[in-house]
Amino acid sequence: MGDNSKTIKELKDKVQKFCEERDWDQFHNPKDLAIGVSTEASELLDIFRFKSDEDIKVIMSDPNKRQKVGEELADVLYFLLRFAQMNGFDLSEELDKKLEKNNQKYPVEKAKGSNKKYNEEL
Repeated sequence: MGDNSKTIKELKDKVQKFCEERDWDQFHNPKDLAIGVSTEASELLDIFRFKSDEDIKVIMSDPNKRQKVGEELADVLYFLLRFAQMNGFDLSEELDKKLEKNNQKYPVEKAKGSNKKYNEEL
């Protein structure tokens, strides 16, 4: 079952079961889970650090290197899901709210094709 067939709730439940079987709730306070998100995101970033566009193409086309990228993505997702599960965040609702907020900051007619931040002239 892949992205097209699993819900966020199912993923959160899977992570919760994994952690509860190991009695890890005691270690998963908001601070430590946020550190986990940051640490794992940094490990993902480290794969691409100082790499040229050509190097990145090689990484993404090499099965072993691509597997490492996937593992780091999974680690980031794990900590995001666990943080949301432990602290009562509905990730779908949070994403919808954030996209609406960003829609106000980055209206299509001004932001299309631009990578400037909302407080820079779009």
